Amino acid sequence: MDVFSDVIGSIRAGRPAFCRTSGSGAWGRSFDDFTGAGFHVLLRGACWLLLPGRTPLALSPGDVVLLPHGTRHGLSERPDRPLADLPRETSLPSGAVLRPEVPIDPAVAHADMVCGAYELVLRPLHPFLRALPDVVHVPARAGRHPALRAAVDLLAADVADALPGADAAVPALIDLVVIYTLRAWLQDEAERAAGTAGWWAALADPAIAEALQHVHREFSRKWTVQELGEAVGLSRTAFTRRFTSMVGQPPLVYLTNWRLGRAAQLLRETDDPLALVARQVGYGSEFAFANAFRRAFGVSPGRFRRVP
Repeated sequence: MDVFSDVIGSIRAGRPAFCRTSGSGAWGRSFDDFTGAGFHVLLRGACWLLLPGRTPLALSPGDVVLLPHGTRHGLSERPDRPLADLPRETSLPSGAVLRPEVPIDPAVAHADMVCGAYELVLRPLHPFLRALPDVVHVPARAGRHPALRAAVDLLAADVADALPGADAAVPALIDLVVIYTLRAWLQDEAERAAGTAGWWAALADPAIAEALQHVHREFSRKWTVQELGEAVGLSRTAFTRRFTSMVGQPPLVYLTNWRLGRAAQLLRETDDPLALVARQVGYGSEFAFANAFRRAFGVSPGRFRRVP
């Protein structure tokens, strides 16, 4: 698995909660802030994304919007509706259809979309996630990001026609849309910010990308900054400076956070004893692991495993 795939896996947790949303005439709804990453895929029609204190964002068919930090927002058929006046949606039961305020009339403006969210398991935020803006908008543009366009088309077909196997296909297609959206955003950001620092630059830099591969593949190894620098052909000082500038954390801080994030995953997904989890992520003792985990998460590994 590559670094980007690892990062995406750290952002998502479980299957997405999602619903198909339709609105026509005077319609709108708001979504409170939450601990997770939200998304909207506009399948047909048009609408506006509303955020507190920001210029409304027009959405067109095929547009994808991610809200990586669970920012409060709303959707409406017009840009001048106050967010506070929109009815709230408090949950997104998988497969539900939110009914419009008035019946859909093909002769008036309407919107048909898939809305949803991934819950984020308590863990230190990955630098890539922290670096993302509150809103990641990838508009549908001819000739751009064909993989994303294909995934959106497949998603539209499955939710519109309720095809056999849709209950299994739609969550998988949502996963693809999210991955392709982040990939498209990274590509666009790299073009806009050529030569600057950031995660898009880190993945494009041969030395730093190789260092990240070492950390992600061999996170249980007792790396030193000197060893990582030598592995990618840089001096200790040059490597530390470049890595910290691009990734946003010093190399060993990143390594520690990645280890603890993997430990959190093992605690939730396996029944391995704590001592084994500690060894798997590079800690020589269960005591040292428990102390580091508590500093990062605010709870002990055992309690983290027990809390739903």
